[in-house]
Amino acid sequence: MDLMNPRSIDAFATAFLASGRPLHILINNAGIMWVPLRRDDRGIESQLATNYLAQFQLTARLWPALKKANGARVVNVSSHGHQFAPFCFDDPNFLHRAYETLQGYGQSKTAVNLFSLELDNRSKSSNVRAYSVHPGSIGGTELAREASLELFQQMGFLDAEGNLLPEVAASLKTIPQGAATSVWCATSPLLNNIGGVYCEDADIAPLATDASTSGGVKLYSVDETNTKRLWSLSEEMTGIQFNIN
Repeated sequence: MDLMNPRSIDAFATAFLASGRPLHILINNAGIMWVPLRRDDRGIESQLATNYLAQFQLTARLWPALKKANGARVVNVSSHGHQFAPFCFDDPNFLHRAYETLQGYGQSKTAVNLFSLELDNRSKSSNVRAYSVHPGSIGGTELAREASLELFQQMGFLDAEGNLLPEVAASLKTIPQGAATSVWCATSPLLNNIGGVYCEDADIAPLATDASTSGGVKLYSVDETNTKRLWSLSEEMTGIQFNIN
């Protein structure tokens, strides 16, 4: 699928539903980061479109198969980066404010957390549970393919010659380690009666109550008022009525 193309998402979902199969596990994993300002054909900022609205659309379209499984789990890959920014309801597409790529990334991942909580609230009566996941900082992926050398130097990741600092390298997870929390949320019997939670390191994360950017989930990304507000806005932005029944 091309997650910036809603027609591509619909085509995939249509083909899957035509198979008649139930869908027991849906892991919405794809994402982009450190990108310049881009918009899709709808005028939606690319990180919001790819990292969040694609999750909303695909889950909505696959809902009949998820419900049919009678015990499905939806795992939405979020990020510690949700701590970079709350969701900006007044200007989600950076039409009236300066674009800052990490602000765009942060609000897209905050949206993932809000969506996961609201989805779980609405879908648990249909025996579908939802989770959001911080996989960790992972080496060996292409997530940073558009990031400049200077940016990583400013963030303290690289030295003057462009080499990864040893302490940064030591903190990175391998790709299998990064997948572990998603797999745990998708399969662990410990979560049989729990949903709507933000998880990291194969556990439910605590609330991040201070101003630092350590682990945990920020209160603004699990705010029940904002979960409902975002659901309505997502339906408006995608043109999809995600009715769970």
